[in-house]
Amino acid sequence: MLTRTIQLLCFACVIAATSRAADEPLIGKWKLNLAKSKLADEMTIGPAGANRYTLTFAGVGDTETLVADGTGHPGVSGSTISITIESPNNWKIVRKQGGRTVVDATWKLSDDGKTLTDTFFGNQPDGSTARVDLVYKRAETSASKSGIPGTWETTEEKLDTAYEIEFRPYEGDGLSLLNSIGAPPKNLKLDGKDYPTAGADPAQGSATSARRLGDHSIELTRKLKGKIVETREITVSSDRKTLTMTLHPVDQRIPNILIFDREA
Repeated sequence: MLTRTIQLLCFACVIAATSRAADEPLIGKWKLNLAKSKLADEMTIGPAGANRYTLTFAGVGDTETLVADGTGHPGVSGSTISITIESPNNWKIVRKQGGRTVVDATWKLSDDGKTLTDTFFGNQPDGSTARVDLVYKRAETSASKSGIPGTWETTEEKLDTAYEIEFRPYEGDGLSLLNSIGAPPKNLKLDGKDYPTAGADPAQGSATSARRLGDHSIELTRKLKGKIVETREITVSSDRKTLTMTLHPVDQRIPNILIFDREA
């Protein structure tokens, strides 16, 4: 009798989970609409002694300090990063993870010193390469007013890659977030609790929490060593055809707004 009762309860749980999954607006495949999206970035390059610099990227939650000698130095999340100063207005940055190049970027400063262009190539886990072209202006809060060192905010961006995400059911009323670049799935329990970040090379002390904001929206919060480094609000339109992802990296004035169209 007890065994039969447990079986019925489990069957009821499966039915309830399936019902929630069928009614979950986020579940499905979504493709990034570049024309409607707004990418933003903020970074600070600071002098730290003879040929030494600090790099602080919004949303990372940590600062890297290295010598600009063209060789790899310890960076965030177990990576190595190098700066090669080819000329005062032309720097090359390479980041590697496990010996593999994951970022190859060139920073070029305009003749008037007010604009910085970043031609950025990212090598994805699935072997593909994504190119991003960014144009920065020197922020009003920048401590440095000349040269590449300073605080920079994006004014223009161009992403030369297709990007898709997919939400699937996860453990009852949870969600699993996948993307098209081959990164490990992000499994989300929507209980507001912190869980260690999964992946091949997660930053030490990193954690993510997720919670519902309403029937059509959730919020993700990413932390590093207990401090919030990014919040992400994900909302589906009432007709379930559009998904809006708004990212708020810590210490960044302008959020990233990514607009996705439903594919399936």
